[in-house]
Amino acid sequence: MSFLRDQSALLQHPGAHHKTLLLQAHELYRAQVIERDDLCDLLELADGALAYAVETRLDESGNL
Repeated sequence: MSFLRDQSALLQHPGAHHKTLLLQAHELYRAQVIERDDLCDLLELADGALAYAVETRLDESGNL
């Protein structure tokens, strides 16, 4: 969850950040730390974070 909240890493490298979030979520699921519903939630959060980062970067580049 702390990596999910790391906004500076998210905005600097959205694609790499998203990929790491997906890998971590699947790793937690494979280790049976989380259940399938939790995995779905984490994957949705990762996708939402990516969408936010892309939109924010587009907004910032439009304001330059």
